[in-house]
Amino acid sequence: MRSPDGKVRLKTVVPGPRSVELRRREDAHVAPGLQGYAVLAGVAIDRGSGATLTDVDGNTYLDFIGGIGVGALGHSHPGIVAAIGDQVAKASVGSFTSTARVDLVERLAAHGPGHGALHRVQLYSSGAEAVESALRLAKCHTGKYELVSFWGGFHGKTMGALSLMGSTFKEGLGPMVAGSHQIPYADCYRCPLGATHPSCGLGCVELGRKHLRQASAGAIAAFIAEPMQGTAGNVIPPDDFLPAVAALARDHGALFIADEMITGFGRTGRYWGADHAGVVADIVTIGKAFGGGFPLSGVLTTDAISAAKPWSNPSGSSSSYGGNPLAAAAGAAAIRIIDDDRLVENARDVGAILLGELAPFVDDYPFVGQVRGRGMFLGVDLVGDKATKAPLPRAATRRLFDECVRRGLFTMAYAPSFRLQPPLGLDADAAREGAAILREVFDLAKREDLWGLAG
Repeated sequence: MRSPDGKVRLKTVVPGPRSVELRRREDAHVAPGLQGYAVLAGVAIDRGSGATLTDVDGNTYLDFIGGIGVGALGHSHPGIVAAIGDQVAKASVGSFTSTARVDLVERLAAHGPGHGALHRVQLYSSGAEAVESALRLAKCHTGKYELVSFWGGFHGKTMGALSLMGSTFKEGLGPMVAGSHQIPYADCYRCPLGATHPSCGLGCVELGRKHLRQASAGAIAAFIAEPMQGTAGNVIPPDDFLPAVAALARDHGALFIADEMITGFGRTGRYWGADHAGVVADIVTIGKAFGGGFPLSGVLTTDAISAAKPWSNPSGSSSSYGGNPLAAAAGAAAIRIIDDDRLVENARDVGAILLGELAPFVDDYPFVGQVRGRGMFLGVDLVGDKATKAPLPRAATRRLFDECVRRGLFTMAYAPSFRLQPPLGLDADAAREGAAILREVFDLAKREDLWGLAG
């Protein structure tokens, strides 16, 4: 049990007996393939509040995973609870105009990228669904069919999005959609060219240009990129990377799609991740924080692009769940809370505190290669060798994850490039408490030389 002044409260061993029993019963029926952190932690959750989750055994944890970005407002925010409760008693389903949806689209338009130029929105229920719609829209607008994405990129698990995935995740799931191309992303810690920014002159972009010259059939409809890559480990490219990508898209007569599923709505300390680079995309995909925990996603674009047919035909871009009154009420409440609670500013300020606590880890531990972050979007690279940057073995990272959970901290430390993305309203004391637990775990790893890394 931790200090009574902290947020962590541990009453039993972790996982506790009730969690173990519920997991046993669930595992008898749920198919394998659930999200890794939930499977590995072994706990059953009873309730949440803000940055904490409490399991069925009464143990309370700090949550630095946040539903992989979905829990940006924290757990069970009273504003979201009230909005959903009020709306569900009135009307929940259907595509008719509702007061809730008008409220949502007006609030969203007020924050539209490009000083509101991107204010046309179509609504969906999942990130992949929104990405697929954005891809269809780009094809309709340009009359072309090829799509370009980036190494390390993740845009969803449906077939079009999967074909743009820049990782080994798609192995065994082919064939991929024809006309899909992947080019290097500016992951400067692991530069694919072994170069150093800025002297590299963005060689990754130039390599992409050369690749497309040889591989493309001359019919590129769109480039899609995360302003900062999430699944790859919360990778933050230099600020001149995104403008170079947008310029490359223009050179090909293609649209630029910014996938802001994770980076949107204040996660990085600016309202949109692309704001850091001063780039306004042609299409923006949104989700995760958008619904305040309710399944809600969307596509933002301009008047001219949204008019493309057949995307703009009646039912041409709709979804059975998209924009229903319940989802709209949740989304409108989420945007209001982000504004009223000044969560963008808090993400920037408290995120800087958390980054300041973690930055010394690079010098303090032989297995920490890099710590990076903007706002509440932080990443840590765990390495077996700092010179080669070889990733720490999964067995080692799993041990780090387990030790964090036992001490009351949920992280994604089971991966060698692991992410920290707490709720945007995290306070400074909780940020320091989480960092202290991480330091305690990393001290254990260093002290016991658990994997022979401290020599």
